[in-house]
Amino acid sequence: MRRYRYRCAVCRTTSPVVHEIEALTAVGETHRQHLHGGHIPDDEMAGQIDRLGRWYAALPPLAALHARIADALSDLRDIKTMGHYWWASAGATVLIGGSAALVLLVVSAAL
Repeated sequence: MRRYRYRCAVCRTTSPVVHEIEALTAVGETHRQHLHGGHIPDDEMAGQIDRLGRWYAALPPLAALHARIADALSDLRDIKTMGHYWWASAGATVLIGGSAALVLLVVSAAL
């Protein structure tokens, strides 16, 4: 399940987690209308977050890949909670490490 959050850098506020892109749009619009008179604040952020509350766009590529895999594995157990299960994080690490080892093996065999 995807999780989204709205962040206003001017007010220094962050919305609660929502699970639909339409709800994210509504949260942003409501905030802008009530607190900023319809103006869009500078450095406003809205986007997808992982189960630990980190913005995917702010993560390095390998950390974002790990977070997405761990999120997907954690969602198999419970789709509404936040945080990774230990086995989901370990599974993501093993999957990424195994894939890297397989690529290394194939490349070295080809040479």
